[in-house]
Amino acid sequence: MVIVVGAILSFVAISLKPMQTKNVEIEKKRNILSALQIKNTVENAEDLFDKYITEMIAVNTNGEIIPDVDVFELDLKKELYKEHEDIKLPVFIGKLDNGELKYIIPLSGKGLWGPIWGYIALNEDMTTVFGATFSHKSETPGLGAEIETDWYQQKFSEKKIFDENGDFVSIKVVKGGAPPDNIHGVDAISGGTITSNGLEDMLFDCLKLYEPYLNNK
Repeated sequence: MVIVVGAILSFVAISLKPMQTKNVEIEKKRNILSALQIKNTVENAEDLFDKYITEMIAVNTNGEIIPDVDVFELDLKKELYKEHEDIKLPVFIGKLDNGELKYIIPLSGKGLWGPIWGYIALNEDMTTVFGATFSHKSETPGLGAEIETDWYQQKFSEKKIFDENGDFVSIKVVKGGAPPDNIHGVDAISGGTITSNGLEDMLFDCLKLYEPYLNNK
């Protein structure tokens, strides 16, 4: 009986794997589109991705393009465990209906209870945020989990990751609230201090890796 049940479970797992892989692919495309501020659904995400994402490239930590890389399959979380010189960084380039180009960069970090991740889209100036989307595995509902809400993600639009001198400063998540004129800061989540700190660290650590590429554009 144990052998039969084990065989059935194994067959079911193998049968479902292609579907699970496809779901992960679609979710990734949806997140990239969301950073690009393109509303999408499970049903139309693939068509919209093909329409708006015009190029995918991988760069190294010197900002140089790496040829012959399956960019979509790159997992930033895994890349971050490699030696600095071996890291491959994916970049997704989107083109809006008005012809504007946006550069979408993946993010990977750690919140209070588990991993957090997301994507941030930059304007052609390579400093101004066009849009952002964040997700989490197990942050607290009503507190740290608020990073996944539209109202919070919208706070990042028009923020800048370089200062007026061209120095990389990332985006600060300010406890108690960022002043309205702070172009490098957003409000922290009330009651979600550790998640907010994790979000700030994720933005700095990941975007810092892309600094040579952003400066070369």
